[in-house]
Amino acid sequence: MKRFERILIKLIVIQFIALVFAQFLIQQPSIQPYFSRVVQYEGVNKITITEWLETFSGQR
Repeated sequence: MKRFERILIKLIVIQFIALVFAQFLIQQPSIQPYFSRVVQYEGVNKITITEWLETFSGQR
């Protein structure tokens, strides 16, 4: 049982490191356009906050 627990702990640590690394990559401005293609398809990547708020408030 100890061997299984050691393997499980190692997998959890590896998963945590991968999660932190992925979160770090998502925060990088130079990489964000590759992850958020939907924003480019919708055409809302160049609008200001007020235009964005008007878009959502007009849908009610």
